[in-house]
Amino acid sequence: MIRRPTARPDGPDGAATGRRSGRLRRTLLAGLVATAVVFPVSAAASADVPAPAPAAFAEAASLPERYAANLTNLAESARMADEGGRTGRAAKLRAMEAGGGARFFSFDGRGKGRAIEVFGDLETADRVTVLVPGSDTTLDTYQRFRAGAVVLQQRLQAEHSRSAVVAWLGYDTPGTVSPSVLTTGRADDAAAELGPFLARLERLTVPDARLSLLCHSYGSVVCARTGTGPKVTDIALFGSPGTGADSVAGLPTGARVWAGRGAGDWIAHVPHLRLGGIGFGTDPVDPAFGALPFAAGSGGHSDYLKPGTESLNSLASIVLGTSRAATAATAATTDATTTAAAITPEVSRAFA
Repeated sequence: MIRRPTARPDGPDGAATGRRSGRLRRTLLAGLVATAVVFPVSAAASADVPAPAPAAFAEAASLPERYAANLTNLAESARMADEGGRTGRAAKLRAMEAGGGARFFSFDGRGKGRAIEVFGDLETADRVTVLVPGSDTTLDTYQRFRAGAVVLQQRLQAEHSRSAVVAWLGYDTPGTVSPSVLTTGRADDAAAELGPFLARLERLTVPDARLSLLCHSYGSVVCARTGTGPKVTDIALFGSPGTGADSVAGLPTGARVWAGRGAGDWIAHVPHLRLGGIGFGTDPVDPAFGALPFAAGSGGHSDYLKPGTESLNSLASIVLGTSRAATAATAATTDATTTAAAITPEVSRAFA
């Protein structure tokens, strides 16, 4: 009996089989991305909500003027939501007023809503961090986002009194269960808002101020698409599905880029690939990405800013520029990293 020879794996038949197998693997991985990223956390639907237009300001408007006008706008938004039958939204907006003591740099109560809230004194702080949230952060879920900002500010203040935190809900976040959470589209739109806001912060803060970006989940995609100026010294990505870039070298910033992930974070199971605009590519905690690692503890996806956690301490140290942020791996910074840091101002200006 004569057997037909089996095609060699490296022959024409083997190559074709390999290509088909590769396509199949990529298709399956794309499906896994959709399954893993669209993980069932609480998605809050926000239909159109009646609210006044945001307050308008002259470029020279002072911070107290902004804060007062935005609180008035917030109160009016709560009243209109109540009258429109959106009592749940109205209650959440009244909670945001914080007894009249809240400081909103900007506020828009329409639809899902936007808000930029300040904790601390922006005009005197020399350590300012901007907290950028991920999917499903809206005015209806704002208290959860705010709670993290408050905890972070308390942690920073305990060590450095001249610190401030900006909770930046300045974009329309994607729904966790939506196609938009799988692409960079919303992030690109957000970057067009975040970049000018950071430039304004650079002008507003004291000359020796250091700015940092703390970017959670889909917020890390936003930060990775945002060009930064020379005052932005550090960007920390945590709970990140990826950035859309292959490595730190592909980001429009000269800042130090950090990455950390809690041991219990479900996002670790997201396949890190990018195909046809779907997915976000290289895992930021992969050494190949080139980010500086920081210790993120054992928490889950929503635990990074919980009081007393290792992740909170690491993020605070990154903001303050203290050595406690450095893990053993980070402490062994290479000469190449040092050289890259030396050219940071030029790189920053190129993308500003």
